[in-house]
Amino acid sequence: MSPADSDSSFTQRPPSVDALARTIAEHVELPAPLRVRCARMAIGSGGPDFAASAIALAQSLQLTMVQPVINATGVLLHTNLGRAPHLSESSQSIRASSLEFDIATGARGSRQSSLSVLISELTGAQDAVVVNNNAAAVLLVLAATAAGRDVTIARGESVEIGGGFRIPDVLEQSGARLIDVGTTNRTRTSDYRKAIDKRGNDVACIMRIHPSNFHIQGFTEQAPLEELAQLGVPVIADIGSGLIDARCQWLAGPPPQWLSQEPAATQCLQAGAALVTFSGDKLLGGPQCGIIAGSHELVAACREHPLMRALRPGSHVVAALQEVLLSYINKTVTTDIPFWQMATTQTEALQLRGGKLVTTLHQQFGLNPQLVPTQAMPGAGSTPGAFIDSFAVSLKGNHVPQLRKHRIPVIARTENGQTLLDLRSFDARDDEEVALALSLVK
Repeated sequence: MSPADSDSSFTQRPPSVDALARTIAEHVELPAPLRVRCARMAIGSGGPDFAASAIALAQSLQLTMVQPVINATGVLLHTNLGRAPHLSESSQSIRASSLEFDIATGARGSRQSSLSVLISELTGAQDAVVVNNNAAAVLLVLAATAAGRDVTIARGESVEIGGGFRIPDVLEQSGARLIDVGTTNRTRTSDYRKAIDKRGNDVACIMRIHPSNFHIQGFTEQAPLEELAQLGVPVIADIGSGLIDARCQWLAGPPPQWLSQEPAATQCLQAGAALVTFSGDKLLGGPQCGIIAGSHELVAACREHPLMRALRPGSHVVAALQEVLLSYINKTVTTDIPFWQMATTQTEALQLRGGKLVTTLHQQFGLNPQLVPTQAMPGAGSTPGAFIDSFAVSLKGNHVPQLRKHRIPVIARTENGQTLLDLRSFDARDDEEVALALSLVK
């Protein structure tokens, strides 16, 4: 069916979004939410041929996706085709990619185009850009929006992240000046207002840092994001861990309790944050990268800053992140993304699996392990103090160093004189290899 054969009424009056999305599906293979997005854009354009417009928008969007291409140019390391090719998991063939190549025009394209659309669709952001990690995202945002000016940060949020790097040091490298507000445990909206209004200060933005690797309890107070957004300067929310939406609509049930204290990108933007920054390789479950999403004007400032060239991600990261984001749109996260597979496995399934592994170790190798309940944690400096019920294979003694020497190193932990191997944190397909590693323990 061609666009010309579509319902002629589409050229006379706006069709429903659903009907137009179904028409797109006959011509272009895209996830349903993206077809709806294109349908709404076509209707918003005012016609006259809504079907043709919608299909053209969908085809254009499809062509912006990074995808395998066959590089027959004679240029072995083609910059616009991702330079060094990588093995395609689906076809096992070695191919280039359309990293910076516009398939529609044959001209140079942008490696950010598809990522911006997908992130915006998932978070409600106006625009988005991706860099190589979240520290880079914070650095770029501050350099692009606050160089030579002041940035307010609550004292309790001037944190040290992994590797000894500190937020005040990152801020200093951006060319911005730090103004601490509030106290370690209590910071109010009035503290920020006072800093903004103080003579001699030139506050470019408020920086909200989520202390994702520790948790303060007791006599505490944090200014609501909704109130900070009313103070007349942009609010930049570094949520760190990368929860994309607090509703967790990719799960069959309600959001898990262990996520209850985590800020999410979608809700921070809804509350008034001008930008959010977060990691791609934590709760999102993707490759290492930093994501900046929010105001079109501020994202554009980041995209056009000279640092962007130094901080941009490579082709493998772009392709991997695109696949992860498409999994969220398609709501296939719990089958596609290993982190969410591990996090959502039922404890009963772990217990059953662990029982089989213990039996194998006893019957085939003469070992006497136990299956014990334990608690796993999300990790990666996210969800501090949160745990997920799990089961572990327990073997008396400290066998951790020996397990690390196995042909595929097995990384375990010790607890109360026992070596524990937590079943939630490794794939069931590795059970046979784990059994072999334990059988060699002396």
